Amino acid sequence: MKWQEVRELFPNQFVLLSILDYHEENGKKIIDEVAPIRSISSEYANKEFFKVKPGNIVYHTSNERCIVHIRKDPLLRARRI
Repeated sequence: MKWQEVRELFPNQFVLLSILDYHEENGKKIIDEVAPIRSISSEYANKEFFKVKPGNIVYHTSNERCIVHIRKDPLLRARRI
């Protein structure tokens, strides 16, 4: 399903999505095809965001495009001895 279709089905809501297809541009994943799993209430969106499984995202339908910024060098935490 295209992102615009998801926006029409779930207007102004957070939605849990499975990413089916994307392409990369300038360090961003541009999501082309998704499968909506379910809508999420605003009060639980943050909790769901942090427990999402790989290949899924929580995104709000007020955004015109579905874009994920890619971190090339994520911060690493190391334990010092």
